[in-house]
Amino acid sequence: MKKITRTTVKTFIKKNQADLYINVKSAFSGMTDGCECVHGGFKMAYGTLANLDETLGVEGAWFVGSSRDYFTAYEDSIFTGIEVYNSCGKFILAVKK
Repeated sequence: MKKITRTTVKTFIKKNQADLYINVKSAFSGMTDGCECVHGGFKMAYGTLANLDETLGVEGAWFVGSSRDYFTAYEDSIFTGIEVYNSCGKFILAVKK
């Protein structure tokens, strides 16, 4: 399998804009000064114009950059996509099979 990079994620988002889902597993909380679990499951991903360098245009996604984002392939019985984790949390960007 080919290594997944930020460019791979950008291409995946652009190619699947209309059918993209996001599952936020954990997110940074300023109250505890750390990441906390989020139980939400897969939801349709919506676009955003805020913080484009950090969100890549996807609401709920946060990328920190400078080689501090880690990517792995994701697949289950319904979805296939890319799992992302960093200091801001963990989320999955996926499309239905």
